[in-house]
Amino acid sequence: MTAPLYVCLVHYPIRDKRDNVVATAITNLDIHDIARSAYTFGVKRYFVITPIQAQRWLAWRILTHWQHGWGAEYNPNRCEALSIVEVASDLAAVSQKIESSEGNPPTWVATSARRYPNTISFAQLKELRQNESRPVCLIFGTGWGLHPELLLEADYILEPIQGIGLYNHLSVRAAAAVILYRLATECSIQ
Repeated sequence: MTAPLYVCLVHYPIRDKRDNVVATAITNLDIHDIARSAYTFGVKRYFVITPIQAQRWLAWRILTHWQHGWGAEYNPNRCEALSIVEVASDLAAVSQKIESSEGNPPTWVATSARRYPNTISFAQLKELRQNESRPVCLIFGTGWGLHPELLLEADYILEPIQGIGLYNHLSVRAAAAVILYRLATECSIQ
């Protein structure tokens, strides 16, 4: 049996282009587009994470609009995809929710455009999901990527997406779609 897959979009701690630790803003597009990719490729739950209460309220407001009333009637497909989205204040809260649901804490797999010593390939992630009873949670970062302290705490870091040149700075929405597609198709782990 394949371990369940979860996704987190982290807004803190994030690096900015000067390598400072920052909190990034939640965007409507990140919520919608990652939810659609996650739902399409069988992700059990997609968590949008920020410690900033006003940003959590904004995410809640976006979700409420598309899941109830006029928004849900206007676009039922969006409503369906957004049904797997949950807003959380930090990874500890997500870990508790996943452990409560699954009976085990998740194996954390961070994403980055760089390689690190604990980088694993898509094939290794497939094998991990097939052989481990713990759920797997992919961690995506906004801004200029997850802060190194978070990367060091992850169990693994998924290999970067390789383009055809030196430029490697995809939007988080695009990276999530590519990674979830590769996990579902190349690895046949849906």
